Amino acid sequence: MADELIIGTTNPVALVSGTSLETLLKPLKQEILLYDTYVAGTGYINDKTILDELKVGDGLWLQREPGNRFDERAILVLDDKKRKIGYIPENVNTVFSNLMDAGKYLTAKINHMETKGSFRQINISIFLVDF
Repeated sequence: MADELIIGTTNPVALVSGTSLETLLKPLKQEILLYDTYVAGTGYINDKTILDELKVGDGLWLQREPGNRFDERAILVLDDKKRKIGYIPENVNTVFSNLMDAGKYLTAKINHMETKGSFRQINISIFLVDF
């Protein structure tokens, strides 16, 4: 069967024939809006053409960067190709870094973008993803 779920008795592994695990878990996935903020440090990225590819509604990856020499609670903001676009602002990242360090999965989506001269402001919504 194409959508058959087979669970082995000797190994704690599930095999889904013809269906991705994401598709199987999608009905169980819940995104909880935590906070709206902006992406800090966009002016410091090396390849600014990345910013031209972004659009409202794009999903973003959040990744802890505990070895950051400026902020031990730093959280990188990455595009869908895992390219750096900036950071969660330092003044709001304590709760989010604690959640991520505790094993929680956070993600973000672009909710507004505005160009001010040579500066691009990217506003995002941060979500807790729960299954």
